[in-house]
Amino acid sequence: MELTEFVIKTITIVVVFALTLVIAMYSTWGERKVAGFIQDRMGPNRAGPGGLLQPLADAGKMFFKEDFIPALANKWLFIAGPSLAMLTALLASAVIPFGSTIKWDGAEVVLQGVESNIGILYVFGVVALGVYGIMVGGWASNNKFSLLGAIRAASQNISYEVAMGLSLIAILMMSSSLSLGEIVAQQHGGNWNIFYQPLGFIIFITCSFAECNRVPFDLPECETELVGGYHTEYGSMKLGFYLFAEYINMFISSAIISVLYFGGYNYPGMDWVYTQLTGSFGPETGHNIATLIGTAVFFGKALFFVFFYMWVRWTIPRFRYDQLMNLGWKKLIPLAIFNIIITGAAVLFLKPLITAWLN
Repeated sequence: MELTEFVIKTITIVVVFALTLVIAMYSTWGERKVAGFIQDRMGPNRAGPGGLLQPLADAGKMFFKEDFIPALANKWLFIAGPSLAMLTALLASAVIPFGSTIKWDGAEVVLQGVESNIGILYVFGVVALGVYGIMVGGWASNNKFSLLGAIRAASQNISYEVAMGLSLIAILMMSSSLSLGEIVAQQHGGNWNIFYQPLGFIIFITCSFAECNRVPFDLPECETELVGGYHTEYGSMKLGFYLFAEYINMFISSAIISVLYFGGYNYPGMDWVYTQLTGSFGPETGHNIATLIGTAVFFGKALFFVFFYMWVRWTIPRFRYDQLMNLGWKKLIPLAIFNIIITGAAVLFLKPLITAWLN
């Protein structure tokens, strides 16, 4: 049984990493298609049917470009920057619960790379480390524009991590758990956190745009002011790693939003579906099919938010840097503190009253 659990867990981890990379790769194609639709043009349509081979063509172009390192750059840190950005982007997917459980040969394994009772702290720790990839790359380039972009990225990430963390405290107060799996399980039966934490959700998703350096908060790579920002001096696959890490972060943040506020793999009527499947296919096969349906629903939710990121990018203009800082420190942090106070009052006073009324 232990061998079966190990095999299933290994397959789960490999599939999670593979899906993360594939989704990030085709997010580049999806973004161009969305941009083309919004701007009334076709988008990629030459490489393969509907341009589906465009990401492979881009990867080939990146691989075969000259690998250039500026003469006055710090060589090892210049290489370490994009590597660190890619590493931290991929690590965050380890604790996300992509589905319920798989039963096989008497074993029951959770569809989660690593089961941790402090999953949300792990995600925050990895996300906080992500800025080092940008900082190291910008500083090692020995370029003023790159350094300015790196400084912007550091201050922006630190500023918005505060508001993001405060918005999460309200979720933790309600769930009494740091485990992402437990937070998803508590949202079973349509009891999604979005209905109780709409303000927290708005704060969290706004901060996610800033953490992922997406428009309207893409000031670290603002081409109208900083040429290319922190990756001005980068080319070839090093630049590809930075760009790829951004899309991985976008998918991971969409998955975290789905887990925290939209029930993860839970969906309306899933108990009825589970009963029908186990009655038709047996308890083990039916359970596994129901789990795969929940996983598909989870990815559907996450991909919707990936689309939302793209939609906003091609709709809203970029903020000025002072506007970005004012929004983070003067608007979002006070709102997040207000949300904590309201949630605390509800948990302290309303929850006992509702429980007593139901009993």
